[in-house]
Amino acid sequence: MRLLLLCSVIFISFSVKSQSVSGVVNDAAGKPLSDVLIRDLISKTHAHTDINGKFTLEEARPEDSLQVSKQGFITQKIKLSSNDFLAVQLNEKPFLLEEVTITNNLKYLNTISKIDLEIQPISNSQDLLRKVPGLFIGQHAGGGKAEQIFLRGFDCDHGTDINVAVDGMPVNMVSHAHGQGYADLHFVIPETVDNIDFNKGSYFADKGDFTTAGFVGFNTKNALQNSSVSFEGGQFDTFRTVALFNLLNKENQSAYFAGEYMMTEGYFDAPQNFNRINLFGKYAAKMTNGDKLALSVSHFKSQWDASGQIPDRAVNDGTISHYGAIDPNEGGNTGRTNFNLQYDAQIDENTHIKNTAYLSKYDFELYSNFTFFLNDPVNGDQIKQKENRTIVGFQSEYNQKLNEKWLFKLGAGLRNDNNKDVELSHTLNRKTVLDYLSLGNVNQTNLFTYSSLDFISGRWLVNGGLRLDYFKFGYEDQLAPTYTNQTQTKAIVSPKLNFLYTQNEKLQYFLKLGKGFHSNDTRVAVAQKGEKNLPETYGADLGINWKPFPRMIINSAVWYLYLAQEFVYVGDEAVVEPSGKTERKGFDFGFRYQLTNWLFWNTDYTYTRARSIDEPKGNDYLPLAPVHTLMNGFSVKDLKGFSGSLRTRFLADRPANEDNSVIAKGYCITDFSVNYQIKKISIGVNIDNIFDTKWKETQFLTESRLAAETDPVEEIHFTAGTPFNARLILKYSW
Repeated sequence: MRLLLLCSVIFISFSVKSQSVSGVVNDAAGKPLSDVLIRDLISKTHAHTDINGKFTLEEARPEDSLQVSKQGFITQKIKLSSNDFLAVQLNEKPFLLEEVTITNNLKYLNTISKIDLEIQPISNSQDLLRKVPGLFIGQHAGGGKAEQIFLRGFDCDHGTDINVAVDGMPVNMVSHAHGQGYADLHFVIPETVDNIDFNKGSYFADKGDFTTAGFVGFNTKNALQNSSVSFEGGQFDTFRTVALFNLLNKENQSAYFAGEYMMTEGYFDAPQNFNRINLFGKYAAKMTNGDKLALSVSHFKSQWDASGQIPDRAVNDGTISHYGAIDPNEGGNTGRTNFNLQYDAQIDENTHIKNTAYLSKYDFELYSNFTFFLNDPVNGDQIKQKENRTIVGFQSEYNQKLNEKWLFKLGAGLRNDNNKDVELSHTLNRKTVLDYLSLGNVNQTNLFTYSSLDFISGRWLVNGGLRLDYFKFGYEDQLAPTYTNQTQTKAIVSPKLNFLYTQNEKLQYFLKLGKGFHSNDTRVAVAQKGEKNLPETYGADLGINWKPFPRMIINSAVWYLYLAQEFVYVGDEAVVEPSGKTERKGFDFGFRYQLTNWLFWNTDYTYTRARSIDEPKGNDYLPLAPVHTLMNGFSVKDLKGFSGSLRTRFLADRPANEDNSVIAKGYCITDFSVNYQIKKISIGVNIDNIFDTKWKETQFLTESRLAAETDPVEEIHFTAGTPFNARLILKYSW
């Protein structure tokens, strides 16, 4: 009997010690929180929540005290009364930089974007890209055309050397009527963006075409905390309204609708007649087995007039003003409708599969005149670029945690662009087609697969990856006298190797090595018969992430990038031009400092030396490649209802031609915003260019001829940047 009693006591003791507790952690809106730390203060065991907010803590017993904590939320202490399923709610707290820790993550720059989004919310679509440190943009077509992008010594045109995506759906347009890689983000409503995933260089196996200077991925919110309506009005007959309606917000389901309308006459002498409408809806659900589903639908339509790029001489001699136009008939219209499905399947606690499928219908029509009367002294040189495109694609990615040291990833996908009636024509007053320079149908397919493996040992993280891309280019020339459908195929293998050493929570070193590429335009591919269709890049980053003080974060890197020989399709002229081998090297520096609980200071500086390898010294400059850039700002957050920022961006002078004899003038612009929140109402003021600086937003060295001229002139042509521009914003939330 005593033996039986003793065995029972031992069994009960063992059972108590081996008990566990499970639960879920949500925010105040009922949204699951991942990466929440749950610590048992008695047994010293701990656990983290998964992507569904769920956790299981081993060796937890009744009467133990648990600590539940996550950056940006108020820490909770819970005393267990039983081992029943726990439901914990964490409330947000004021943002404190000392709680940001340096973690074993190759994409540490995402931490910087989270900080910037926290203290500087996005107020317009242009701010989306400006969240990438060192990235500059320029608008030169009335606000409707995709912005010119500059990053790491690349004049990326409108997206040739930077990969842009939204919710896993590619934004870059291949073989576009205006230019390869054309990335128009205006279909995104800024208020729906939840986070930004970005990095510089081509060091990640899951990023493919156009990932040379880097990539940017925007993720929209799955749910809204509240509904809101805002109205914005200001100078130049500018009006914008945004409505966000929370349609469904349950524990496992959410749905919302967002709408945006914007109109403005613009600050140019000729009215820009700009208007844009955006509609967006999203439904998200969490299954009982841990699977997650997100379905979004969006529609975007925009039209505008533009003053285009004007020559210095016309401004200097008083023919037109700094905000004038030579051909006020420029402009265009564009639209995009997207269907996007994301499904994450939870196989087990260590394995999940991420799936994305999308369908996009896109149309584009743009009228431009860069040379005025150079080619046609009678009718002028106005051109039309037009296309009608359907994009379909998917990507699946298998992720498995093999053990505490090894993480495995395997992905595959497809993208097809069917682009009908891709046109470049010589037109008169937008109505009459004088002659066709190019007209055809493009069908381009990209099949890809990739794999990567993470090895974690102590303070080290080593990541190796390999990517394979296969392209089929097809072009039907509708101007050929007989049916002509040309096809070419090409494949490329891109290896990656990255090292991360985390010395402690304050200091981290990294070395990133990788091969990337951007695809050439289909019309180049068939013209070159497959040669140089996928010009490759080879890059390296060596740098540190450092937190010398609790409220200060510094990140810096020295880097190198080589781009192979390529051929470029000039969409404005329908010709193929060679572009030789190039190299770029530089230095990036980022600084974030929280001076008080409500005052933040951020700075990003970049230096780049960009050169052509095959050209003689002195004649090897890369036109328009940025040399020095600086972004600096102070932000106020939650100061007795007030928030705001004062931000300056500086782009130094840079060469406009190969021998640096012509300079594209730099600029220094300061923007200001302030907002006051009282209960459900907020009122704010945004001011662009607070010092009313006269500046050139985009510049090109162009040969042109004006109507009264007999000989052409080559000089800087530019689009004026915004002058002082104030807008008042009213918002009501419920």
